[in-house]
Amino acid sequence: MWGSRLTTPCIQARRAIGSFANSTKGCSPAPLPRIRNRRVTPAVQYRANSSSTTINGTTYKTDSWFNVPQNVIEKVPRRLHLQKDHPVYITRQIIESVFPAPTYKYHNTFNPVVTTHQNFDSLGFPEDHPGRAKSDTYYINSETLLRTHTSAHQADVFRANLSDGYLISADVYRRDEVDKSHYPIFHQMEGARSWDRANAANGGDIAAAIWADLEKLPKHDIEVQDPNPPFHEERNPRQADHHSPAEAEALAAHLKRSLELMVVEIFSRAKAAAKRADPNFVDEPLQVRWVEAYFPFTSPSWELEVYYSGDWLEVLGCGVVKQDIYINAGVPNQLGWAFGIGLDRIAMLLFQIPDIRLFWSQDKRFLKQFKGVSDDLSLLKRFVPFSRYPACAKDVSFWLKPISAAGGNTKANVHDFHENDVMEIVRSVAGDVVEDVRLVDEFTHPKTGRKSMCYRIIYRSLERTLTNAETNDLHDKVNAALVEKLGVEIR
Repeated sequence: MWGSRLTTPCIQARRAIGSFANSTKGCSPAPLPRIRNRRVTPAVQYRANSSSTTINGTTYKTDSWFNVPQNVIEKVPRRLHLQKDHPVYITRQIIESVFPAPTYKYHNTFNPVVTTHQNFDSLGFPEDHPGRAKSDTYYINSETLLRTHTSAHQADVFRANLSDGYLISADVYRRDEVDKSHYPIFHQMEGARSWDRANAANGGDIAAAIWADLEKLPKHDIEVQDPNPPFHEERNPRQADHHSPAEAEALAAHLKRSLELMVVEIFSRAKAAAKRADPNFVDEPLQVRWVEAYFPFTSPSWELEVYYSGDWLEVLGCGVVKQDIYINAGVPNQLGWAFGIGLDRIAMLLFQIPDIRLFWSQDKRFLKQFKGVSDDLSLLKRFVPFSRYPACAKDVSFWLKPISAAGGNTKANVHDFHENDVMEIVRSVAGDVVEDVRLVDEFTHPKTGRKSMCYRIIYRSLERTLTNAETNDLHDKVNAALVEKLGVEIR
């Protein structure tokens, strides 16, 4: 899990909940009628009562861990990173051009269903890591899940040992909040470069081999801020049992040059697209900076940030691969670096796409804007919005179950309320019609200790105007699903 996604100021959707009242054209937040004692068909279907589920044509056994909603399962075959002329495909294509074959081999078709060992254990994730929780991850059963990151395939690719480097591009899945910059399915690219001590010349001097390969890379003239040493024994340690100081320094240098070149390619194209859209676009000199970081599967580790359009953007995470990953993959003589980058995030920046839901739109007004770009990247241009339909804001307030810790129960081992459960239910009922869900108020009763939550849900279609009747019907179904799935009491 290479850091967070879609969180930087430049591309994060601007939330202005207070302004929705002026744009809803008669549809405004209002208290909702109680729906207790109303018979409603369950709106969220996890098919947990079935012993199996079918994902992309393959049937898997399910158990009590199963929590993948049907609207996510239905999108698994879409694989946007393989759809020619799609912004995610084009972004993948641009990055791959910086890491040429045969040094790098491209893996773009790995199955999204992986084991818990692949997704967590092979990378050294501790048993209590929050990423393992059902509130964060889509499980098919206790040992199988929809990958949460491309790193799930890292050990397998190292084990296959088909090339010195690789790039993995794939759709990944996480339960998360609902807004313009988060979606339960997004796309990542994982890259790595390795060297084998057995193949090093000069008596096995692997550091010299890495420096020699660095000299073969192109140079750039961008400003780089890198105030910290290649490693720091306390803040950002090298793997002293496996890498000498010279080896750690060489690996860091090769990694940083490689990724700086990738940033140059991406942002040069972003600037060219900006100039096509606006001849008065102010072209600022490109700046990057390296920030020390922590990831479970690399050490030392960094995040790369880019100064663009007045903001520092976190672009990617990277580091020197933990040697245990190579050892467990059966290639103990190898060492190297790896990185991960969000393709959706970069595509939103490249094309200035304001809402991540647009990537899943099949509206021709969206798709035709990118036609032909895959064959001629010089045609890349910014997205031009084709419409802006009105939003409709609805509030839902409820008491949490008193048996939950969040609801006021102080006994040990009670099941906690998790906000991602609300997000998942709303998204499962209303799908891509939901633009934003956020907590706007919470209250704890001073006598009973029960907790009340109020969420504001923004409904807005990307393709047409929703009627009040449609929105009210969706919102009633959301309420019914919250009662059924979470056992809350609507206020």
